[in-house]
Amino acid sequence: MQAFADFWSSAVDIAWGLPLVVLLVSSGIYFTISSKFLPFRALRHAIEILRGKYDNPDDPGEITHFQALTSALSATIGMGNIAGVALAISVGGPGAIFWMWIAGLIGMATKFFTCTLSCMYRKKDEDGIEQGGPMYFIEVGLGKAFKPLAIVFAVCGMVGCLALYQVNQLAAIVAGDDTTIRIGIGVISMIIVGIVIIGGIVRVGKVTARLVPVMAILYFVTALYIVLLNAAMVPEILLTIVKSAFGQEAVVGGAAGVAFSKVLVTGIKRAAFSNEAGIGTAPMAHGAAKTKEPVREGLVAMMGPFIDTNIVCTLTALVILSTGVSAESDGVVMTANAFATAMPGFGKPILVLIVSLFAISTMISYSYYGLKCAKYLFGNIRGQWYIYPYLLTLPVAAYLTEDTVINIIDTCFAFMAVPTLISTLLLSRKVIEALKDYYRRMGI
Repeated sequence: MQAFADFWSSAVDIAWGLPLVVLLVSSGIYFTISSKFLPFRALRHAIEILRGKYDNPDDPGEITHFQALTSALSATIGMGNIAGVALAISVGGPGAIFWMWIAGLIGMATKFFTCTLSCMYRKKDEDGIEQGGPMYFIEVGLGKAFKPLAIVFAVCGMVGCLALYQVNQLAAIVAGDDTTIRIGIGVISMIIVGIVIIGGIVRVGKVTARLVPVMAILYFVTALYIVLLNAAMVPEILLTIVKSAFGQEAVVGGAAGVAFSKVLVTGIKRAAFSNEAGIGTAPMAHGAAKTKEPVREGLVAMMGPFIDTNIVCTLTALVILSTGVSAESDGVVMTANAFATAMPGFGKPILVLIVSLFAISTMISYSYYGLKCAKYLFGNIRGQWYIYPYLLTLPVAAYLTEDTVINIIDTCFAFMAVPTLISTLLLSRKVIEALKDYYRRMGI
């Protein structure tokens, strides 16, 4: 087990170097500028689309715009917002939150481009159903010569979309170090998730459309209450976040004196895990949306990173930093301690409930992502078997250490991001042309 852990520790250090961070950030900046700051111009129209103003049940696809967004958000709003933020602070100090903000803002344009492409270049599967995602827009949009990139994405996606971190952190907050109970949590999660995912993306969309708004509102209200209790500290905390972002000494947490590169990489890495902009997972959900207008789905998708990172992650950071528990623990336990400190007696039980909802919803959506990768590689019939090893990894992940599971996911996400971003950059002009045509036809 130690050799296994050491392997992934070395792998993540190689995968998440400055080159990948530069690729993620520079791509996001390019997409933002080339679209003429679309995320900030088209927000109103995106909300109209989300509300169903342009829904047509006869359009190709399997789920509505709203269900596509909630399916994607059910994977992004979760442990990355609760445990991931705590991990960012413990490793990179408060300054890592600043770079999460930057990644969230430029990630909006990245998400628009990747999710527009996922609908532009869909491909019918063996059952005649339109499928979208990076592996499809790489193959269809760039041609067979680029299929190796699609294969790399799909192979890494099968591993990266295992819900290892979600079940691990759920077990940590419920069972602590009790191995037997941790594995029991994994088994229960396996049963609950299995019941839902066997029904496919339609059932996933229906479940997440109900679950995501409830869990997001519950967490938002609770976290906001804690922040308001400590409102006097907020200006100082925000100033600390900005000062620490550029390598100055972190005055809170276990990251005092962290170098600028460490703060930057930590912030971008944790933002990528949280909102997945540029990784390529969300386009697989948005690629299933019922629409004949790819740009329309891209506009809906672009709201995800802002909701996830700039709102939800910020609340978590303020809760942790305002309660002063950041040096006491790590991961979800740190956030749980912050809730318990702010609301003695019932703070932690509330967070346990929220974490349970977040974890289950993410496990459900991740299973769909991994299944799509498996079906792309092996076909619908053989690929369907992916569900069973996926479910069997949940009890195993509950047993593993937090460092090991996050290193596995981070490594695979890195190798998913490279083909996603390279292909999106190569196809970006097609998106710009489609955007101009859409605005002309809509008279916007």
